[in-house]
Amino acid sequence: MQNPLRDRSNITLVRDNLSDEIVIRVRNMIVDGTLPAGERINEVHLARDLGVSRTPLREAMSRLVHEGAITGVPRIGYFVRPLTVQELEDTYAIRPLLEPEALRLAGLPSQAQLGRLASLNERIDKAKNADAVIDLDDEWHSELIAACPNAVLLDFINQTIRRTRRYEIALMRERRNIDMATRSHRAIMAALRRRDLGAACSELKKNLERGRAPIVAWLKSI
Repeated sequence: MQNPLRDRSNITLVRDNLSDEIVIRVRNMIVDGTLPAGERINEVHLARDLGVSRTPLREAMSRLVHEGAITGVPRIGYFVRPLTVQELEDTYAIRPLLEPEALRLAGLPSQAQLGRLASLNERIDKAKNADAVIDLDDEWHSELIAACPNAVLLDFINQTIRRTRRYEIALMRERRNIDMATRSHRAIMAALRRRDLGAACSELKKNLERGRAPIVAWLKSI
């Protein structure tokens, strides 16, 4: 297999969070097509080009299998799963159903929680790359529904977030989509400040549905 990363000069991995950084890097390589759909991942080459040992790479591969970005075949290796409109449609439709219910169960937030949400939204607005935006956006949503008493529901939501992560990289590379997300967050927070939980749940559903069309358009263009 041809070496997909001949130029290693732009690869910088943070050593104190190595597995996380490998996951981010490999996920982006899949989205960019550097690791093409259906291709077997050569772990030896990939570890060498990322400048890491096989142990943290395998930890990262296991996490990517869990989120559906790659598949693992015993005694053969890992293969890149394709990004498809069908998978996006099947997966993306779930979260707008689950998360507003989690917010309803969580109830109205405290003023301190609203302050944390506002602070996170500002950090999203100032973030410099798609991965940072997505991390902060996930943190914002987690904070929003943190008081939900249904642990199983929260687990389902987290599973859905993991499954859509690689699709949202493309979404959050566009500044207009970041602006759309932060505006939507402000609308949710405004409803919560009015103590209108129903309106907040409705705005949250819209927030979670708005990303679908831009991602579908991107998938159809690649």
